Amino acid sequence: MSTPGHRIEIKQGTERVRVELGGQLLADSRRPLLLFETGYPVRYYLPPEDVRTDLLTPSQTHTVCPFKGTASYWSLEGGPEDVAWAYPEPHAGVAQIKDHLCFFEVQLG
Repeated sequence: MSTPGHRIEIKQGTERVRVELGGQLLADSRRPLLLFETGYPVRYYLPPEDVRTDLLTPSQTHTVCPFKGTASYWSLEGGPEDVAWAYPEPHAGVAQIKDHLCFFEVQLG
């Protein structure tokens, strides 16, 4: 997807992506989707099967991106709020990221 001055590209990754928070492993994946977007660092969208969703609680936070759609957020149960987000109904141009979770902080390798 692209518009003048803005571009989004999604690639299938193969490197290992881990998410740990408060000493808990929240995600471990070798199948991340890498989302490259103008003006932002690369973001790693992880399949829900590779995320400990049992440790996450839906929050009331929602944000709207004109290029991706409306994001829903999750908090760590008993911990920090809004640690992950996903697009349950993304725009057609980024349909691959549907229901994949993205975290602010990830570890590679």
